[in-house]
Amino acid sequence: MTFSVTHWSGDMPDESTIRHRMEAEGLSPYMWSNAPGDRYAPHRHGYDKVIYVVYGSIRFGLPELEESVELDPGDRLDLPAGILHDAIVGGEGVRCLEGHHQG
Repeated sequence: MTFSVTHWSGDMPDESTIRHRMEAEGLSPYMWSNAPGDRYAPHRHGYDKVIYVVYGSIRFGLPELEESVELDPGDRLDLPAGILHDAIVGGEGVRCLEGHHQG
């Protein structure tokens, strides 16, 4: 898996549309959410993550790549295992569907 962001184009998808898309890829999506301004300190995972924003926004920082990406509803983040990342939730909070590939 390669780090990538895919911005949704067209009509905004609902949770069901995103869930079906993830399941078609063999993922088992689960929902998580955070309040406005919540933060995740830099960390890594031992698996590949696929995240879709369903509501709100979140900014993922990628310190080792000197990048950050802002995700809004419908946007997808593919995050490879082992990549250092942090996150800050936007002003409306965030609700995401996430699934994992073994890395």
